[in-house]
This record gives sequence, C-alpha cells and structure tokens, in this order.
Amino acid sequence: MRIDLNSDLGEHFGRWELGDDRALLSIVTSANVACGFHAGDPSVLRRTTEEAAGLGVAVGAHVSYRDLAGFGRRFVDVPPTELTNEVLYQLGALAAFTRLAGDRVRYVKPHGALYNAIVHHQDQAEAVVTAVREFDPDLPVLGLPGSRFLEVAEKAGLRTHREAFADRAYTPEGTLVPRHEPGAVLHDPEAIAERCVRIARGEPISAVDGTEILVEAESLCVHGDSPGAVDIARSVADRLRAEGIEITPFAEKYV
Repeated sequence: MRIDLNSDLGEHFGRWELGDDRALLSIVTSANVACGFHAGDPSVLRRTTEEAAGLGVAVGAHVSYRDLAGFGRRFVDVPPTELTNEVLYQLGALAAFTRLAGDRVRYVKPHGALYNAIVHHQDQAEAVVTAVREFDPDLPVLGLPGSRFLEVAEKAGLRTHREAFADRAYTPEGTLVPRHEPGAVLHDPEAIAERCVRIARGEPISAVDGTEILVEAESLCVHGDSPGAVDIARSVADRLRAEGIEITPFAEKYV
C-alpha cells in the first residue's frame, strides 16, 4: 500500500508568516504552494520552491480566487473566462520559480473556497479545467472525490487524483464540514493518524454525525496553517510507515 502526504505551504506574505514550512517539507511528499492570490509573494514562492526541490518534495500549484484579505476562503462569483485567466496567471508565476529551482510544477490543487465551490459549481469547474489544459494538458489535478471538478477534468482528458483531509471533519455526504461549524477542524494527532491509516487501507471512517463513510484517496492533506500541523503531519507519517504503508508523491509516476 502507498499514499501521498501533502500540505498547503508558502502561505506567508511579506513580514507575516503562517505555519512552519521547513518542518513540514521534511515530512510531506507533496507541497501545495500558494501562488500569490490567497497568500504568498514572489520571495515566498521562490524560497518555498527552492526548499521543496532541495528535499525532493513534489510541488503543486495551489490556485485560488484573488482574495488576499480573505485568505481565499470566500466564494467569488467570478466569470468563467476571467477565472481561467486568473488560474493561468498563477500557474505561470509558480512555474517560473520551480524552473529556477531546477524543477517544474507537478500538479494542480485549487485552494479554499474555490476548491469547495467546484465540488458542485459546473461553470467554475470547467473554467479551472480549461486553464490547466491550456497551460499543460499533462498536469494531473487533485480534488475531492465525487466532485464536479474531477468529473469535468477526467472528461477533458486530464489525470485526476482524489484527496482526503487528515485534519477536517466530513459530512455524511462525503464533503467537508464548513469551517465555521463546531468540530470542523480536528486536532488530536493520534486520532487523526488512526483515521489516515483507515483511509489508506480503504476502510470507512466516521462522519461528523457518526455515520460510517468511505473516502477513497491517493493523497492525504494536512493543512499547514492548522495549530499543531507539524505534530499532526509527523504523527500521520510515522503511523502510516509503522503500518507498512509507503508514503510517496502521487505525481511521481508522471516524472
């Protein structure tokens, strides 16, 4: 058995810092790097891509709505053509810095409100898929199982991969519990690690109401901005390896 472990990184901005990227890069196998629209600035993008390349961590483009003030966690009713262009802009920025680091962008994962919107929003899902296809049709995409985004991407010929969230609660329908609701974010490293082992094995986990649901995934995400993110990621990685589960980048097969 094998699974990828990813984290949202490069989310600093100017003198404002969020999370411990260096520590997380020593644990995870894939880094979803902010592209400047919800977080990150040119210096942060360059530093993060260099550090990831130096450690052999796969870099993915963490594209977002243009929403620095809201950290990309607010829905924006942006026209599809404009959204396509904004995603292309972000991909181009990250690609420049990964090239300078001697690497390249390995995959695309939408961030925050955009990620959640394209679970159901057909027009925006198509806009993001169009951007990826126009930029590089060989780039795989990472998203929520059963989402409109992955469905559209697969029909468009893109390689699709499913993601599960280590530190987020699920609804009985298999979507994420909104962050403003109680219990949406999980904090116990041992309980999270146990749940991740179950996901990697293809076993059901408990939704927020106790319902047993199956979350199929090739990659597990630990949010870099969560309190205790480093401890959570380390506990998950240690537990997976102890159970004989290999941790490897899902995008490695396309190198």
